[in-house]
Amino acid sequence: MQVETKLPKVGTTIFTVMSQLAVEHGAVNLGQGFPDFPPPSRLVDALTQAMQAGHNQYAPMSGIPALRRAIADKTERCYGWRPHVDAEITVTSGATEAIFDVVHAVAHLGDEVIVLDPCYDCYEPAIDLAGATAVHVALDPATFAPDWEAVRRAITPRTRLLMINSPHNPSGATLGADDLATLEGLLRGTGIYLLSDEVYEHIVYDGARHESVLRYPALRERAFVISSFGKTYHCTGWKVGYCIAPPALSAEFRKVHQYNVFCTFAPAQHAFADMLDNAPEHYQTLGEFYVEKRDRFRAQLTTTKFRPLPVPGGYFQLVDYSAVSDLPDLEFARWLTVEHGVTGIPLSPFYARPPAGQRLLRLCFAKSEATMDAAIERLARL
Repeated sequence: MQVETKLPKVGTTIFTVMSQLAVEHGAVNLGQGFPDFPPPSRLVDALTQAMQAGHNQYAPMSGIPALRRAIADKTERCYGWRPHVDAEITVTSGATEAIFDVVHAVAHLGDEVIVLDPCYDCYEPAIDLAGATAVHVALDPATFAPDWEAVRRAITPRTRLLMINSPHNPSGATLGADDLATLEGLLRGTGIYLLSDEVYEHIVYDGARHESVLRYPALRERAFVISSFGKTYHCTGWKVGYCIAPPALSAEFRKVHQYNVFCTFAPAQHAFADMLDNAPEHYQTLGEFYVEKRDRFRAQLTTTKFRPLPVPGGYFQLVDYSAVSDLPDLEFARWLTVEHGVTGIPLSPFYARPPAGQRLLRLCFAKSEATMDAAIERLARL
């Protein structure tokens, strides 16, 4: 039987394609953004204890009370504002589920959703499935800074939602206080909702602070702010995140969440509550942990022909490979994997219209020293 697809532009994700290619060719995989080192031992022990204590059945739809309270405490410590434990915090099965739920909670058939390119690849399929239209506005191809005037021009009476991401995947660029002030003015007087993807919120470098939307009351009142425990605690496979939004928006969000997954893995919720309450130093020092990896990797790249771009946040390093090859990025990524045993992620799949002649590859440095050393050894031969 022939199936009429609802996602005609979607195939297998670039992450799956490149990871499978890495396995087939024995390549060092710096592509998919997962750490190859373990989560904190306390977290693993807390998960085991939660299962042994019998926390193995359905959790409450919005998340267990202990975790929502711990998230509220953490949010107040980090951003100076405390969300309501019951009305404004929803625990989700990863940030991707939360993004999907936001789009389907507010975007209607015929609405427009503004996304800033390059953007994470789950954004547009969620928009398409909601019957809305993704409106792509390009970030600066050199700095990945937003052009707020271009965003303003993209707004129409049909604009329902604007999606932002800081620290940004794939570039690591971050939004500053001036950006948030400009965004506040841009949205003032409109009915446009804001989705702020902040999954790398604790991985910010060089003395900067993370400018969460939660710091800004005028933005916060129209926003869904999404976070990820998987990114913060080195356990991306656990797929646990959360969304903070005002009560009315959370109510609409939960309507989708409850019929999407209903609830999230219960033992992990107990484990994360323990970590937030009793080991806050983990997320408080996460930037220091990753800056050592960033700086070590950047120093190693000086022994290669790859030119590293600045990394203000996140755990990805963009490299310009122009001195190595003039191949388009998809072809280059495949060639580098098959012929030289290192896998990265090309940037073009993150765009609706990739910049002409862009020669950039995304490499993940959330890896052990042994993994990074093996990759550099191969890259230095080019």
